[in-house]
Amino acid sequence: MIVKKRCKWCNINNPKYVEYHDNEWCQPNFDDKYLYEMLILESFQAGLSWECVLKKRDSFRLAYDGFDLEKVCAYGDKKMAELLNNENIIRNKLKIKASIGNSIIFRKIVCEYGSFYNYLKGFAGESIIYEIDKTTNDLSDAISEDLQKRGMKFVGSTIIYSYLQAIGMIYSHEEGCCLYKDL
Repeated sequence: MIVKKRCKWCNINNPKYVEYHDNEWCQPNFDDKYLYEMLILESFQAGLSWECVLKKRDSFRLAYDGFDLEKVCAYGDKKMAELLNNENIIRNKLKIKASIGNSIIFRKIVCEYGSFYNYLKGFAGESIIYEIDKTTNDLSDAISEDLQKRGMKFVGSTIIYSYLQAIGMIYSHEEGCCLYKDL
């Protein structure tokens, strides 16, 4: 049996992680609903592994009303308490509070630029960056700085770099990985 080689971070014993690596990570997806979901999930990753967040992704989708931006923007104290008591998601009070505030800012950016991808293109253009073995770059620094100026939390440069990889603006499959591209 031939075993596909994957990036060294991919836990091949976790089917969800393998599925994410093979079919989602670094694959361009610039739909606002996806961009929103991934930004919220990446913000929960701060201090944790992506595998931990991915394991809870379906529960996050349920808890956050399918990542319906308008619904999340309207969350109040009752919903926040519900999220804090939800054992199936990451129950960090600061991250939950930030996820609601970040949602409101995300919506403002979409209104200002027409889409969140248009906002991101203002920093990166439409070309994909091919690089490996990095956790930040000038692009993630600039986007992180701007999002923080707008009031977002848990969007440091490392989180934004991971986000850009997740949505396919940065392609980072490692040499030796079955998905590696030498460009």
